[in-house]
Amino acid sequence: MKRTTKLTTLVAVMAALTNFAFADEKGNEIMNKVADFKKPAYSVTDVYMILTDKKGTQDSNGFREYGKEDGSKTYIVMDFKTGTNKGTRFLQITDDNGPDEKHIYLPALKSVRRVNSSEGSKAFMGSDATYDDLTTRDVSEDEHQYIGEEKMKVESGKEYDCYKIKEIPIDKKGTQYNYRMVWVDKETMYPIHTEMYDKNDKLIKVLEVLDIQKISGYDMPMENKLTNVQTGHSTTLKIAKVVALDQEIPARYFTQNFLTTGK
Repeated sequence: MKRTTKLTTLVAVMAALTNFAFADEKGNEIMNKVADFKKPAYSVTDVYMILTDKKGTQDSNGFREYGKEDGSKTYIVMDFKTGTNKGTRFLQITDDNGPDEKHIYLPALKSVRRVNSSEGSKAFMGSDATYDDLTTRDVSEDEHQYIGEEKMKVESGKEYDCYKIKEIPIDKKGTQYNYRMVWVDKETMYPIHTEMYDKNDKLIKVLEVLDIQKISGYDMPMENKLTNVQTGHSTTLKIAKVVALDQEIPARYFTQNFLTTGK
């Protein structure tokens, strides 16, 4: 949304301010709907993580992912089965009322350690995502500026009718990005294209959802691609199989003991 530079009356000034207030209100409304995206209480999926360098050389890792939604907490476990990360297991606990917890088991060390907040900018499993990228930001942590409506065609060729939102962190010390531009699909209310800009306002990463499918009543992102435009390296996450949805998973799967034993 562009702000006019020829404001000659108080009425015009107030009208402009009202428009901006409405834009922010609408941006917040949209991103709150995104945050309320319908997810299964339990999920088990088989996923491939494909790392591609700028020359096109690929490295593939396969893992089984377990997910649980439990009130204010979300649990995710990744159990790597194939590739260079085979034997590695990762647990993340997201709490709406407090900081996230991240724990990782590395087979070479045969032990579990907690990922500290100071490691947030480090790459996760050699991918283009950092540990901070894995953390879901609360809607209240950002200012959401409604830019307008726009068509967005992703790499797979599919075109979406979207809302365009600019997300600006309220506390810029707590994030590696100066701002994000987000395109939210109107039909699913899922962000299908996100651009991340560094502290110098230069584009650093692009996250695209290449395929969304409705499975058992849920809109599921089946293939995502995160590209570091500054290095030419990319990470693709592709769900090869949805094993189970809404089938209770034993609580032991979401513990540090499971990370150690795999049982």
